[in-house]
Amino acid sequence: MVWLKFLVCLIIILFAGTKLARYGDAIAEKSGWGGIWVGLVFLAFITSTPELVTGVSSVALVGLPDGRPDLGLGTLLGSCLFNLSILALLDILHRPAPILSRVSSRHIALAGLGILLVAFAAGSIFWGEKLSGLALGWVGIPSLVIVIVYLVAIRQMFRFERSHPVPQLEITSPRYTKIPLRTVYLRFILAAIAVIGAGIWLSFVGDEIAMTTGWGASFVGSLFLAVGTSLPELVVAVAALRLGAIDMAMADILGANMLNTAHIFTVDLFYSKGPVLSSVSDAHLITAAVVVVMSLLVIIGLRFRQKRKTFIVISWYALALIGLYILGAYALFQGIGLG
Repeated sequence: MVWLKFLVCLIIILFAGTKLARYGDAIAEKSGWGGIWVGLVFLAFITSTPELVTGVSSVALVGLPDGRPDLGLGTLLGSCLFNLSILALLDILHRPAPILSRVSSRHIALAGLGILLVAFAAGSIFWGEKLSGLALGWVGIPSLVIVIVYLVAIRQMFRFERSHPVPQLEITSPRYTKIPLRTVYLRFILAAIAVIGAGIWLSFVGDEIAMTTGWGASFVGSLFLAVGTSLPELVVAVAALRLGAIDMAMADILGANMLNTAHIFTVDLFYSKGPVLSSVSDAHLITAAVVVVMSLLVIIGLRFRQKRKTFIVISWYALALIGLYILGAYALFQGIGLG
């Protein structure tokens, strides 16, 4: 029965996620905001909601009091890990050229901010006991700093995007002239509700499946639940790529990673036993380290653009992203999978 629930969730996310990308592209065209901003804020917020709900439920629900913080944080950081591996799939599906050579170089700032947020979270985990006293009530100051940095950065990026719109390299005719803007917004909201609802349901179904395996909470959160809750990002990114909205797909992935890290603050609010970053296992440093290295590879790929793929169907950085994801998963399993 639980696997039937899992299948139904996947079908809903596949259908609604495809519609979400389409109407997100329509909003970018009709509003003039651009694909980067729509992907960075709107799509990233919607597709990262399952991770938020899973993280909050992991620390707020009764049961497994010692493992819940690791499960919640593992879902957030593990989702960042999986999201970056989605870029490898997009590179394979984008046959004309390496995917990172066809998107705006402005994504370097997004990847850089993602590195900053994850590295700060990792430092707070590493110095957990020494920083446990830095709190406002039970909420840790490090998690508060993370969300403040995220909000300030988003505000600055919005102001920059509005004052420096991305120039159109090719003159293309509008594709959504027959759909009124009000209808676009309505259908976008309906698709968003479906994606969020199915994603939340999927997080609980994944938790139900994962708990029957007997694996450690950090491993389950960082891999199994992270993959399940990241399916909306996967579906929306692939759908956006097929629509030709490459920048929107890229911004959705990098924006979701930034938002996942910012969600640590929300999880901290619901974890009443103290600062969450001071209460989790050092095993999460493995995930954080791999996320930072993968993000650096993305920046390198964006900075040094290749005209052709290294191995015909895949670029070198895409292959490296897949390898790092597998390496990170193996390290997690060996180090904490059964702990």
